[in-house]
Amino acid sequence: MKILGIDPGLRITGFGVIEQTGGKLRYVTSGCVKSGSGDLAARLKSILDGISEIIASNHPQEVAIEKVFVNVNPQSTLLLGQARGTAICAAVIAGLPVAEYTALQVKQAVVGKGHAKKEQVQHMVRRLLALPGNPGPDAADALACAICHAHGGQLGGFSTRGLSFRKGRLK
Repeated sequence: MKILGIDPGLRITGFGVIEQTGGKLRYVTSGCVKSGSGDLAARLKSILDGISEIIASNHPQEVAIEKVFVNVNPQSTLLLGQARGTAICAAVIAGLPVAEYTALQVKQAVVGKGHAKKEQVQHMVRRLLALPGNPGPDAADALACAICHAHGGQLGGFSTRGLSFRKGRLK
């Protein structure tokens, strides 16, 4: 099964595709969709087109995306939510199921602690996927989201519905 992980952002949306065969994970591809600056509608179209192209070329069966956290700046949160919604739309248009994870859930699944630093996430993604070097921070977050899903997320091994989490950890 191929899983597309997405780390949404208005300027840079990270993506990562992994393949799960039994208990083994294999790196397929990763990178960033850059929307540039300027008109919001054009930037959102860049995200939609970029994620749609990644789906078309890699044929994932499932998508895992990071949930938006609330920033101090409500305008930033709103813009991030629009970018995230656009990425979800690309998956839904392609007929793919979408699972959502908080940053705490992703970090807990990959690093073992919910408040891990970006460098720790990059290092663990590198180790788990046997990569020759650390992926960029946005791609690493997207790959981590895919790994979290592969390790028993909402659509995979078990359902998180009905389970309670406290500070990103299963109670």
